[in-house]
Amino acid sequence: MTSPLFDSVPGFDQPIAVLKHCHDKIRKQLTTLQNLLGHLGQNGNTPEAQQAAKAVLQYFNKAAHLHHDDEEQDLMPMLQATATGEDAALLATLVPEILADHQRMDQAWLTLRPELDAIAAGTDSQLSHDGVRDYIAAYQAHMAKEEGQLAPMAKRLFSAQQMEQLGTAMQRRRGIAPDAPEAPAVPDAAAVLAAMRTDYVQSSLSETDVLADPIAMFQKWFAEAVKAQVMEPNAMDLSTVTPDGKPSSRIVLIKQFDERGFTWYTNYHSDKGQQLDHNPNAALLFFWRELERQVRIEGTVVKTTAAESDEYFNVRPLQSRLSAIASQQSAPIDSRATLESHYEAVAAALGDAQPPRPAHWGGYRLQPERIEFWQGRRSRFHDRIVFTRGADGQWSMQRLQP
Repeated sequence: MTSPLFDSVPGFDQPIAVLKHCHDKIRKQLTTLQNLLGHLGQNGNTPEAQQAAKAVLQYFNKAAHLHHDDEEQDLMPMLQATATGEDAALLATLVPEILADHQRMDQAWLTLRPELDAIAAGTDSQLSHDGVRDYIAAYQAHMAKEEGQLAPMAKRLFSAQQMEQLGTAMQRRRGIAPDAPEAPAVPDAAAVLAAMRTDYVQSSLSETDVLADPIAMFQKWFAEAVKAQVMEPNAMDLSTVTPDGKPSSRIVLIKQFDERGFTWYTNYHSDKGQQLDHNPNAALLFFWRELERQVRIEGTVVKTTAAESDEYFNVRPLQSRLSAIASQQSAPIDSRATLESHYEAVAAALGDAQPPRPAHWGGYRLQPERIEFWQGRRSRFHDRIVFTRGADGQWSMQRLQP
């Protein structure tokens, strides 16, 4: 009998074998992590060290969490629904242990990840010996527990139909369409949407992480978004209310924030300007996908002073100032060509003169009354901390359920 040239990868018709295969890949990445620690001590941050750090980050930032979700959302609930007698008694102890293991490993990863990010970027060579040791030991003990108790129980108790159900759920979690004997010609859009989900794993938000002043906290998060090179961290969704009570939203760019509020500039005659004239209540939303964070801000809006509007208008690029004069924002126009001709006429009329700020253009400032900081977490169990301003102007803080 000859040996195979390579190890075969089990298919999702063998979901327990797939879970074991995931463990094997985790063990390989833990070995890479251990080797990286020794390499850094002997050779420093070399290109090889950076590649190793990237490989570990790539796996534990996503694939490992998919594996945890397989267990938390499908394998263990299915076992709890099936097991009886001694099996059920064992699960009553084992499942809370495994869930606690996942939480401990998630927290340990949050400590190691910034160090690995810096190593991968070539900016540092520090990697915690104790952190690596504890992370590896926790994972090894955890996998031994699952392979010694959880997997054998599933193999013994699950029917062929349950195995198929588990394998199908694992495929969908990874965006893989399960095999079907007669696949429909057109994908079921509802099913595709229902299967779309991203688990948030990057960070957490506790009461001790939050600064007492929400504006200072926003400053901290905004600076971290800039440092993380979030695409347009200053982009925010502005929601207003029409005169007939309907919500209206669009993306605008914040240009200033301080203890007075959050400021942007626009055409006062635009739809949003007219809506704010009628109802000054509004909401802002920042979504920083790369950091798995969002900030929701609600309050009332006032116009900035003419001096503030002049100051900002005069530092805008020339083309932007000409556009502000040429465009009657939100008003209908017959074609792009007509719009371009308006711009050219304004530019020709001004010549080399500096464009003056038109009276219909200026700033708005939302004075916050409620600010919520949202940090994505695994399994939709997100962190939400909200600040509310009281009648005395003081802020109170509270955690909200996800």
